Parts: sequence; structure tokens; C-alpha cells
Amino acid sequence: MREKIWRVGDRRFDVSRHALIMGVLNVTPDSFSDGGEFFTPHQAIERGVVMAAEGAHIIDVGGESTRHGSEPIAAGEELRRVIPVIAKSPTKFDFPISIYPSNPAVAPSALELGCSVLTLVTALV
Repeated sequence: MREKIWRVGDRRFDVSRHALIMGVLNVTPDSFSDGGEFFTPHQAIERGVVMAAEGAHIIDVGGESTRHGSEPIAAGEELRRVIPVIAKSPTKFDFPISIYPSNPAVAPSALELGCSVLTLVTALV
């Protein structure tokens, strides 16, 4: 099989040999997957460390619930939820951070803080 390299920031992943695992870290009070268990920055960062120990290659941070029927939030609220997690993550994580922003205003701030990947769940519209 031909080598397929995915470059993420300063890292290189050979995806021709194995898939990458992305741990989804919901920083929402109404998450469909964890019920808001990791809503505070400290809880979220600690959960990211656990996901990495369990095999995640990338951690994907989101501040607005994508569950069916959830209410949209303002960009300021999404920033308030995700920025503290992203800002403190490089000191705890030794892997790329991704963000799945719902509001277009969130992406530039996340990228400035070191996010390497944007996961577009809403196409930023």
C-alpha cells in the first residue's frame, strides 16, 4: 500500500498503516454523550488526558451541543466554553487539538491558541 501521510501542525501521521482516533471532548452542559460531565475547563482537560491515555491521537473540542434539538448558543458563550480548555491544553497534551466550532468567530481564536484542525460540523454558516 502506498504511504499516506497526514501532516497536522508539526506532527506526521502515516494513515496508510492505521486509522487515527479522535477523542471528542464536549464542553457543554447538555452533551448527548456525557451529559455535561466535563463542562469545566479542569474537568475537560483531565478528560482529554484520559482519552489520550486510552489511545486518542487527536482531541476534538466543542462548545456547542450537536445533539438533535439542542439550542444554538452565541459566539461569546462558545468562546467562553472552549478557549480556557484550548489555552491550557498544550501544557497537558502532547498531541494535536482540533475544534469543531459552530460559530465562525470561534475558529480564528482557537487557531491562534494552537488548534491544528477544524472539524466543520455546521460548515460555519
